Amino acid sequence: NIMILGILQARANSSRLPGKVLKPLLGEPMLARQIERLKRSARLDQLVVATSDQREDEAIAALCAELDVPCFRGPLDDVLLRFHLAAQPFGPSQIVRLTGDCPLADPALIDELIALHLDGGYDYSSNCWEPSYPDGLDAEILSAATLDLLAERAHTRTEREHVTYYIRQHADQFKIGALSRTPSLAHLRWTVDEPADFALVEQIYQRLYPSNPAFATDDILALLAREPQLATLNTQHQRNEGLARSLAKENHS
Repeated sequence: NIMILGILQARANSSRLPGKVLKPLLGEPMLARQIERLKRSARLDQLVVATSDQREDEAIAALCAELDVPCFRGPLDDVLLRFHLAAQPFGPSQIVRLTGDCPLADPALIDELIALHLDGGYDYSSNCWEPSYPDGLDAEILSAATLDLLAERAHTRTEREHVTYYIRQHADQFKIGALSRTPSLAHLRWTVDEPADFALVEQIYQRLYPSNPAFATDDILALLAREPQLATLNTQHQRNEGLARSLAKENHS
């Protein structure tokens, strides 16, 4: 029996843009805007937000209660354990991993990834292994058995902090599916880590949302083609800085 659970990892604290996930975007917290988009996915059976048990994340739990979205609170640094525990009550057959700083998340793309994963009978599939989509549309899906295996086998700090990192390090142990697009849009940055990122997302929402709350990736691309200065508002930051930082820490410790 196929049950597909989306787990949205979200934290209130952020070094570069404090409180970003709760920052108002057209009058609603940014995280609420992302959830609103994710709920349009036709293939996700259930969505749960996984946040930490730290005091600063109480605001996220409160927002979830208000939106009537389940919220799981678990360890701050052992994100893999938090993720694994968040899945348990739902008994999913497949788990989609999403991150909470992506208010332009694309439900149609998530559905496409789910379809590719199920059709191929993969252990793990993603659209970001070799990025060809804008940063901020990243999604990964893994079978329940694969998640159990990670929870058991991943031991280093980086493997525990970055849920699917173990798979990258041991790719030969898994059947892996990849979704990609041509031409690549990997140079576009639609995630929110910095004030400039938020400024871009805000401009996109202001221009597109009022006339079409379900605006799609193609609508964003058309807007950026019309207003090219928007596209480069925030492109000075590298992708996956968080992973790079964890690895640097580990190599120094």
